[in-house]
Amino acid sequence: MRDVLDELLRRYSAGEKVALGTVVATFSSAPRAPGAAMLVAQDGTVSGSVSGGCVEGAVYEAGTQVLEDGTPVLTRYGVSDDDAFAVGLTCGGIIDIYVEPISAASFPEFAELAKSIRSEEPVALATIVAHPDPSRIGRHLVVWPNRTAGDLGSARAEAAVADDARGMLATGRTGTLHYGAEGQRRGEGMSVFVSSFEPPPRMLVFGAIDFATAMARLGSYLGYRVTVCDARPVFATRSRFPDADEVIVNWPHRYLAAEVEAGRIDQRTVVAVLTHDPKFDVPVLEVALRCAAGYVGAMGSRRTHDDRMSRLRDAGLTEEELSRLASPIGLDLGARTPEETAVSIAAEIISLRWGGAGKRLTEATGRIHREP
Repeated sequence: MRDVLDELLRRYSAGEKVALGTVVATFSSAPRAPGAAMLVAQDGTVSGSVSGGCVEGAVYEAGTQVLEDGTPVLTRYGVSDDDAFAVGLTCGGIIDIYVEPISAASFPEFAELAKSIRSEEPVALATIVAHPDPSRIGRHLVVWPNRTAGDLGSARAEAAVADDARGMLATGRTGTLHYGAEGQRRGEGMSVFVSSFEPPPRMLVFGAIDFATAMARLGSYLGYRVTVCDARPVFATRSRFPDADEVIVNWPHRYLAAEVEAGRIDQRTVVAVLTHDPKFDVPVLEVALRCAAGYVGAMGSRRTHDDRMSRLRDAGLTEEELSRLASPIGLDLGARTPEETAVSIAAEIISLRWGGAGKRLTEATGRIHREP
């Protein structure tokens, strides 16, 4: 929903009814992950994508039908369909798409949900997408860490779903949960899709150099909230880093220590140390390798790396802590320019996140897409 949020909120606020198609489950090499959304408006306008072009036509038809009769539908598309070429994923994979009507009447809590998403307040949306009682399909429960809004038609179901949705929100997961008709843990019959809208992950780039400019641009493109930090005010300027969300003039280790102390560093955080200057990178790496950041990488030659590791050992870091360091940073792509180097670093981050081997796909076998 995040991809179509602005358009959805605009039409919702204008009193329009729209159809929203959402990927709620995927199997094999599906092109888009659960949560991908496509909006169909009454004037025929389409926003967003659920499959990168494979089944958009079929979802559009489903959306227009939902706008006419107001009845949500859950449909499976894939190469196993008899009419796979017409509406299946000819590129491979199977996806379940839920299409529902959205309006002030059907979803009165949406405005508050949208406000939380825009303000980066953690929130999850739970929607019943399958149930023995058709009147329960399409009911929503908006779940915050400390409160809920909405109605699933059963207090027991709401308690179970709220508890599970908070667990998914804490880890940033989106997916479908299955219960008994009234929320029984061991039952079946009710399927609830939970979309987690946690704040975007952070990328902290230390060192206001040309490589950092390219890294900030690519990090922003990949959906990170990017911070560039350098102690030298002449280099750490907004004009040099227009793609960064914030540019900080501070000693890197002091800034990172303050962010750790404030609880703003987590397993999704990327720390890229591009200074390759011991007076900057050794102190910040001492902090980074001892905090919760999920990725810590440092730029430099093999000689710089060896010297850096020696200095970090002298500073008291253990071999286990040092093993977290990606140095020299990035994958071996033969990169030379700042832009190519940024791609190399991003490739390593993506590979570690999803468990990829970093090899050419033409040389690999098995599934292309891995489960999170």
